[in-house]
Amino acid sequence: MKTKTEDSWVKKVERLHPYQTLVYLGMLGSGLIFLFLSVAFLSSFYDASPLEVYKLPKPFWLSTLVLIVSSFITHKLIKFYQQDQPKQLERLLWFIFLLGLSFTSLQLWGWEELKNQGINFSGIPSGSYLYVLTGIHIFHLMGLLIFALFLLWEVHQTILDPVKDLVFSTNPYAEMKFRLFIIYWHYVDIIWLCLFLIFTLAF
Repeated sequence: MKTKTEDSWVKKVERLHPYQTLVYLGMLGSGLIFLFLSVAFLSSFYDASPLEVYKLPKPFWLSTLVLIVSSFITHKLIKFYQQDQPKQLERLLWFIFLLGLSFTSLQLWGWEELKNQGINFSGIPSGSYLYVLTGIHIFHLMGLLIFALFLLWEVHQTILDPVKDLVFSTNPYAEMKFRLFIIYWHYVDIIWLCLFLIFTLAF
């Protein structure tokens, strides 16, 4: 027989919107991938030369700062949404989008610095895992940026259409999408901070 706790947990899952289910399952699955690759990255030091002879690229430090800033301002999305301020919401989404592009550019710059230090994808195992981990993280962020463009399109359509503007701030489905965007953005931030900590200990 199921306990009350099990019943309540099952009911909560059943009440989730399909988008919420997909996002949460995606976070769980990608979290396991990052965990496995991080363990493989750390264990690779037993089989090859460690990375302490190299330096962690400065762009990685700058990209971390960019992501921390973006994490702080994403909370304002809900504030502007609930206050029915679509123009401010659009501006903030563009700013977050540009921060995401800046992070990606800094990561690619960091790859160039790694290559200049002699750390290549096909080199030592720890270097290969470094590229794979950062590459998968960029892939997740690019998915978020596409999501941001989708939200920007919806907000812009709301600004152009007075009828849509009337129901925009009271639409629970629209609010759910913004909350999912914020949750996943924070998730990607936390993943990078964990990776960055691992990288700083490795170098």
